Amino acid sequence: MLGVGQTFPKYSVAATVAIGNDLSKAFQTITDEDYKGQWKVYFFWPKDFTFVCPTEIAAFGDACADFAKRNAQVLGGSTDSEFVHHAWRTHHPDLKNLPFPMLADVKRELSTALGILDPNAGVCQRATFIVDPDNVIRFVMVTDLSVGRNPEEVLRVLDALQTGGLAPCNWRPGQELLKV
Repeated sequence: MLGVGQTFPKYSVAATVAIGNDLSKAFQTITDEDYKGQWKVYFFWPKDFTFVCPTEIAAFGDACADFAKRNAQVLGGSTDSEFVHHAWRTHHPDLKNLPFPMLADVKRELSTALGILDPNAGVCQRATFIVDPDNVIRFVMVTDLSVGRNPEEVLRVLDALQTGGLAPCNWRPGQELLKV
């Protein structure tokens, strides 16, 4: 698996960006060249139409404005197709108004490059990456397929990374950084 300090891989995938009957507006190609000059928060889940996934996807959606205040773009994804993402967003009440693209890594190229394909299930592990504006991975977290993530912790880590200082355990914005 790629780790901290490594460059996030190049990619180009279809993404679901909207719901509704007008499919000409529902999909867009997203690449590693998009969102230049911004931090990116990528999070991957195993499968659409499952149980844990929508809870954390909705939570990341709810936190999108907080990420945007920090110049960070949220991008979620799995190995499901853009059409499956679209159907899920259309029919799941908590996913209808997601403000971030859902990446469709159907060829498994991005998840393979990241090293996050689960060896037993053959789907994305529940992985999160914070990537800086220079496309360098600054944070990685992977949880068991059965355990959802906490977007508030990802925001806390992003805040700490953006200070450029040394943040102690459980540091929160407004608290002092460590002095050397």
